[in-house]
Amino acid sequence: MGEIIAIMNQKGGCGKTTTVVNLSASLAVMGKAVLVVDMDPQANATTSFGIDKTNLKYTVYSAISGEVSIKKATFPTFIQNLFIVPSNISLSGVGVELSKLDNYHLVLKELLKDLKDLFDYILIDLPPSLGIITINGLVAADSVIIPIQAEYYALEGVADLINTIDLVESRLKSPTPIKGILLTLYDTRTRLSRDVYRELKKYFEGKERLFKTVIPRNIRLAEAPSHGKPCIVYDRESNGTVAYLKLAQEILDMEN
Repeated sequence: MGEIIAIMNQKGGCGKTTTVVNLSASLAVMGKAVLVVDMDPQANATTSFGIDKTNLKYTVYSAISGEVSIKKATFPTFIQNLFIVPSNISLSGVGVELSKLDNYHLVLKELLKDLKDLFDYILIDLPPSLGIITINGLVAADSVIIPIQAEYYALEGVADLINTIDLVESRLKSPTPIKGILLTLYDTRTRLSRDVYRELKKYFEGKERLFKTVIPRNIRLAEAPSHGKPCIVYDRESNGTVAYLKLAQEILDMEN
């Protein structure tokens, strides 16, 4: 049975979608069957695989609304072993619709249970907010990866995020352990990045796992989405690609 991992942070610009896209591609290249579930109405994960979000017959919203099964809304990407349930702006109003349901927080979990046996990893890309969509992602997930950019304000935000995860766990009786904290947009040339990394290690010592892999600030990672490709396809030799391959290996090693 596969592992469902939510990638989340309520702060935008932290490399959340970049992590979903490039980690999923790296795991797929390593021979794992991987599914990306794009739960962000901005649909950046969808377009990062070269998919036209304005011309989709079925999306994750189609499955949530009951129009089609989740399997029918699942499509292969151009990367072997890697599939996606795409998104578009139609998902933006789903929070209001879900809030009317008694078990609104269980909708995504119920949908994904039919796919869990088909994939080694299911990565959920969540919006930069703490609303109903994010709660659904947390309840559906077996674990959470939190990307944090190398800046001081990020430390304040992650404390709030961990409190939210704990709150969901206590109120909805749905424990979602943190698989790891991932430092992103790291610039080895700046003292600020080094200071933030040091503070992160101090802050999370004995609390949560801080991934050994650090994702660098890398122009190829930034360029790849505009070409509709994960970085491993856009530039296999780039520092960004190498970092996400290391992260994928670190995650695989955690299973052993």
